[in-house]
Amino acid sequence: MKTMTRIIISGGGTGGHIFPAIAIANALAALEPGIEILFIGAKGRMEMEKVPAAGYEIRGLWISGLQRRITLKNLSFPFKVVSSLIKADRILASFGPDVVIGVGGYASGPTLRAAVRRKIPTLIQEQNSYPGITNKLLAGKVDRICVAYEGMSRFFPSEKIIFTGNPVRQDIIAPANKEEALEHFHLDKNKKVVLIIGGSLGAGTINKSVLHHLYQQNREDDFQLLWQTGNYHYNVISTNENIQNREDVHIVPFIDRMDLAYTAADIIVSRAGAIAISELCIIGKPVILIPSPNVAEDHQTKNAEALVRKSAALMLKDQDAVEKLFDIVKQLAADNELQNVFSKEIRAMAKPEAASVIAQETMKLIRIKA
Repeated sequence: MKTMTRIIISGGGTGGHIFPAIAIANALAALEPGIEILFIGAKGRMEMEKVPAAGYEIRGLWISGLQRRITLKNLSFPFKVVSSLIKADRILASFGPDVVIGVGGYASGPTLRAAVRRKIPTLIQEQNSYPGITNKLLAGKVDRICVAYEGMSRFFPSEKIIFTGNPVRQDIIAPANKEEALEHFHLDKNKKVVLIIGGSLGAGTINKSVLHHLYQQNREDDFQLLWQTGNYHYNVISTNENIQNREDVHIVPFIDRMDLAYTAADIIVSRAGAIAISELCIIGKPVILIPSPNVAEDHQTKNAEALVRKSAALMLKDQDAVEKLFDIVKQLAADNELQNVFSKEIRAMAKPEAASVIAQETMKLIRIKA
């Protein structure tokens, strides 16, 4: 006989879906010790590695996205959908969840549809200011929709919406020590730090923008760069002649301790993924956002515009970044008053308790059912 609460969390594909899902799971475990949590992801995607590393069990569905262009891969899509619906239904039948949570991504569609058919309480968490196709299709059927941006009633039924913000990693919320952070990255404590991040894989345009600046600027700057290039770009960039012997440029392929990187930074240059923005709001540093043009529905631009409207960040189009980025960086680095304005406004948008609020909303659904 089942005694403990059981929750299924489904979705993934990218860190933007996976890390919020893990944060929600951790918040649920803190709320009810002994709770049973099972993840459902897509076979071959990064959640199949990241979720077990976080200490949770995961099952995989044979599912992928529908290609936007005509391709042979689309021929298998209907079979994948049917296969995933059947397998998701079997997992639900054997596990017996009290609630099913969807965080977006390929696997969440079949799982949430199976849960709705079984009349299991359902909740989806939408990270972006412009929702993905899966969540838009599910919105009319699920019980709760947790969102990170205002004005989402134009996409979802308003009576189902809970404004929670996006769950972020716990180590981001707890502030690190500035001196420790500077020492960790071998940074000069007498110079401002500009943190350059383009996501875990790096961002070609942002990297080109830095190289363009270094090519034109032969002497050292009044600020220093902490530059995450991404593993794919690191070898080529690290051997570039414009970087050699420059003590104001500190490059790394990937930053494991983002808490220390954020603490060391005075100004941050970043893509505009939903989770990145949620972390940046909590960090409260001046930010220059360069939305990626290579995402569905251009949602990174919409994410960035939500901050720009509140004077909480600067936004630069990807196509203008190479020529204009460091003109903006220099102006911002020299203007302490403007830095303070951006810090104040972006911090006002932070939702550090998002994971806990979503966990509480999840438990409410169980009580309503009971």
